[in-house]
Amino acid sequence: MFGSEPSHSAKIALENFKKNNIKHIIELGAGLGRDTIYFAKNSIKVTALDYSPSAIKIIKDKSSNLRLTDFINVQTHDLRQKLNFKDNSFEGCYSHMLYCMAFTYSELENLNNEICRVLKKDSLNIYTARNYRDADYKKGIYHGEDLYEMNGYIVHYFSDEKIKKLLIGFKNLSINHFDEGSFPRKLSLVINQKI
Repeated sequence: MFGSEPSHSAKIALENFKKNNIKHIIELGAGLGRDTIYFAKNSIKVTALDYSPSAIKIIKDKSSNLRLTDFINVQTHDLRQKLNFKDNSFEGCYSHMLYCMAFTYSELENLNNEICRVLKKDSLNIYTARNYRDADYKKGIYHGEDLYEMNGYIVHYFSDEKIKKLLIGFKNLSINHFDEGSFPRKLSLVINQKI
């Protein structure tokens, strides 16, 4: 759906990870691994999680074919559940359009708390989410909390205010808006730092 090239947000994330000497991250909702592979090719160790066993298999196969298995660890995981890692396990967290999946606000708060728990102090959590400027916002079946369903797919849309409400354990370093794809999707790129 998104091709094999790294996303715009992964390129920005890599710059920030390099600048902060981050060498081991957790990627949530890794999909088919286009950003996972990009980080690994740039010497960042990635523990990649996704809900889909087939997506995880694809990333595993890609990492093996590209001889990146030393840099990539994959796991199937439902992100509504507690993360299977000890406190302070990672130097950074990255996710592209995970937050705008069909999570309720309380599920997002729980996810944010878990990310905070597994990150070391001063680590970065970099994520993207579709925002209120998106052409699909307020279209389709409304499910409450800015969740709208179109064609059987539910999207959670974000305002800057909602992003700032999800800062427990973090301070916000930046929120930038960008377009992705030919549609285009209107996204917010969020960089938070664990305090």
